[in-house]
Amino acid sequence: MNTLGRGLHAEWTKVFTQPGAGGLLLAVVIVTPALSMVAVSAAGCPPEGCDVDPAKLSLTGVALGQAIVAVLAALMIGGEYGTGMIRTTLTAMPRRTSVLAAKAAVLTALVTASAAVAVAASLVAGRLLLPSGVPPLSLGDGAVLRAAVGSVLYLALIALLAFGVTTAVRDSATAAGIVLGLLYLFPLITQAVSDEDWQRRLRQIGPMDAGLAVQATTDLQHLPIGPWKGLGVLALWAGAALLAGGLLFHRRDA
Repeated sequence: MNTLGRGLHAEWTKVFTQPGAGGLLLAVVIVTPALSMVAVSAAGCPPEGCDVDPAKLSLTGVALGQAIVAVLAALMIGGEYGTGMIRTTLTAMPRRTSVLAAKAAVLTALVTASAAVAVAASLVAGRLLLPSGVPPLSLGDGAVLRAAVGSVLYLALIALLAFGVTTAVRDSATAAGIVLGLLYLFPLITQAVSDEDWQRRLRQIGPMDAGLAVQATTDLQHLPIGPWKGLGVLALWAGAALLAGGLLFHRRDA
């Protein structure tokens, strides 16, 4: 077995022996569609008709599921720094690139799988609970399929963003705070800006506002950024975090 293969096997084993990791993955699967169900159930249609985006409404839970994903990603490497196990890991696998690649690959696979289940459950809930007058959701609709696939990719990118930040700061709690601040405080700061042009610009660069544009299936012309371009902005955030974390991981002692 090559170095990366050994690393993947080791990381897979560590994930399921690390306290809380399995519970967080299960929470993504449960909490995400649960919040979506609440949001869909609370939606009402006036007599003149509904003015809602059915796919985006049905995927509301992703906005909460991302917080769980960020905490899981932070624990993936931050937990080893907290216990000192990172030294053991690097002794067994001195090639740091392989260590990070294995951790990132296992994290991405697990988050993608749990996100796919959570998104599918959210769409099923939306199809069953959306009020009358709203077109039923169908993955045969290209826009709905894009929203579904994009939401899964969104959660995977959030995991990589949090992983990169944690690798850089080497502390799970600090990293989770930074990532959650980017996700939830950035939109609040945007709302506090009175200039509409600046609001639009901030929405175009904010990881959450830009990334979740991929869920929109109606009124696309009014979005501050296109669906796939918005997801690309989040990918840039994640890539920058991974690059910074990787460089610091190589240059610093364990």
